Amino acid sequence: MIWLMLVTLVVVFFIGFRVLNSQARRASRALTKRLNLDPVYVESLISLMGRTAGEEFVAYLSRDNEAHLSNAASVLLIYQVFIVDESEESLTFWRGVLRKAYFPTEISSEHVRLALVFLRELEPDAQEMHAFRLRYNTRFSPAEDISPAEVSNVYSIHSRINRH
Repeated sequence: MIWLMLVTLVVVFFIGFRVLNSQARRASRALTKRLNLDPVYVESLISLMGRTAGEEFVAYLSRDNEAHLSNAASVLLIYQVFIVDESEESLTFWRGVLRKAYFPTEISSEHVRLALVFLRELEPDAQEMHAFRLRYNTRFSPAEDISPAEVSNVYSIHSRINRH
């Protein structure tokens, strides 16, 4: 009889846990599947955001919109590279993750503002995060000294005729 009560109690807790965390798990799975990552990265981000911000992030991800997934991936990149590990290896790894998922790799000021909202309980410095954004974008921006004519493989027939 005691075993029956214990099994019932375990089943109730298991089902309750699954029901309570199902939305967070689905939202986390959507992002990790798209980024081809282990769920631990997104789940640790959500848990470190705090209860309120974590719920807001899960609701943001649950909208099932490509733009929201892209923005959430940028927030994950900012968290992993700005807060967790700002090493060169981490920078190139997380940029590569975004590239493989076909997300934009440039960090915009809107991404920084979104990260500041979701990471508010960690109290990151806004000025430092904007400086990080500039360093990151400068680090991975294409060379500015190459003219578009040198990069392009399309030649205009009219420009050749006009020169002769």
